[in-house]
Amino acid sequence: MMNHFIDISNFKKNELRKFLITAKKIKKNPKKYLNSLNGKFLGMLFEKQSLRTRLSFSVGMQKMGGSVIEIDANQIGFGKRESTKDILSVMSKYLDCLMVRNDNHSHLTELSNLNTIPIINGLTDYSHPCQILSDIFTVEERKGRIEKNIIAWIGDFNNVLISLIQAAEIFEFQLNIIVPKTFIKKNFINLIKNSKYCTFYSDIKLGLANVNCVMTDVWVSMGEKKSLKKKQILKDYQVTDHLMDLANKDAIFMHCLPAHRNEEVVDSVIDSKKSVIFQQAHNRIFVQQSILLKLLSDDK
Repeated sequence: MMNHFIDISNFKKNELRKFLITAKKIKKNPKKYLNSLNGKFLGMLFEKQSLRTRLSFSVGMQKMGGSVIEIDANQIGFGKRESTKDILSVMSKYLDCLMVRNDNHSHLTELSNLNTIPIINGLTDYSHPCQILSDIFTVEERKGRIEKNIIAWIGDFNNVLISLIQAAEIFEFQLNIIVPKTFIKKNFINLIKNSKYCTFYSDIKLGLANVNCVMTDVWVSMGEKKSLKKKQILKDYQVTDHLMDLANKDAIFMHCLPAHRNEEVVDSVIDSKKSVIFQQAHNRIFVQQSILLKLLSDDK
């Protein structure tokens, strides 16, 4: 069966662990992988803006000897000029893999189900698996095995958090979810209630107690309508120095970026020694490379 990278939940723990092990090896000795994907072509289709995903996949692919072609959905008439099946069938004759970033997770799943070319989820409205796998890689560099850490997510309930919840269930680490109760997506209410690893906290102080890492994200995601009411509800969830002091003394701060400074997090936190946001961004390269190797390497 063709390999894809769509959601964290599609993999077993040992499979995800292999991605992390490979990423660590690449970071330690990048020269060893210079020609690993020589002659391979990665197509990147962006229907949403991107900085870190765009650069990490492009740079990562080329550092392993592969080539990258960025595809403009409008220029090729994606979903308009001809059937999606025909488009992917044509792409499979030119490309070895396709990374897609869009607003429609079900459409991405449909693309992967065609099994004509390996598909990577570069972010959808539902999940962001590449980001979370990279975040786990960063946590382990700073704090040791993810299974031994307690992670706190504070702020909005979004696609990044969904991938984090999936990761907590598979890796079996404690995830404290500190979001307004009304923000929790209906299909996750029972999962969180019955989970051994994910716990909802309405009390911010309790949710941050004994945690090793505090994560947040923007309050208004790309493509989402701006809402003053939503921001008003979330104002108490802003990550401040006081909130960081509620966590362990050596707790780290993480944000997948881009950040709306002094909205979901204050400058003094995001620029502090506890912040590892740029290490997070850097590590995207190595994790993307490990994904590409798994999907494209002749020696799988």
